[in-house]
Amino acid sequence: MLLDVRTYTCRPGRLKPQLELYEQYGLKAQTRHLGQPFAFLITETGPINTYIHIWAYENAGDRETRRAAMQADPEWQDYLRRSAEAGNLVAQENRLMTPASFAPIKR
Repeated sequence: MLLDVRTYTCRPGRLKPQLELYEQYGLKAQTRHLGQPFAFLITETGPINTYIHIWAYENAGDRETRRAAMQADPEWQDYLRRSAEAGNLVAQENRLMTPASFAPIKR
């Protein structure tokens, strides 16, 4: 299993509008290609104004295939355009991770 852990940082006061934008314009297209997220989390302590979503894939090839299909989707491209125009995001961090052998993830 390969986990894609994505952390997004919003401008102060812009977290709620960004999540609303994603829910209205991005969620449907993204889940159509990637399935349901393993987790979608909003930070309560630590670096505020951030949210994290985690996507699970069988392997790197599975991730590449599904993300390529999503990137080619006009509905996803519309969301990316709207998100860029809104200017809510200031940073993105992306980590690919695998579970330790002694702590497998059961789905």
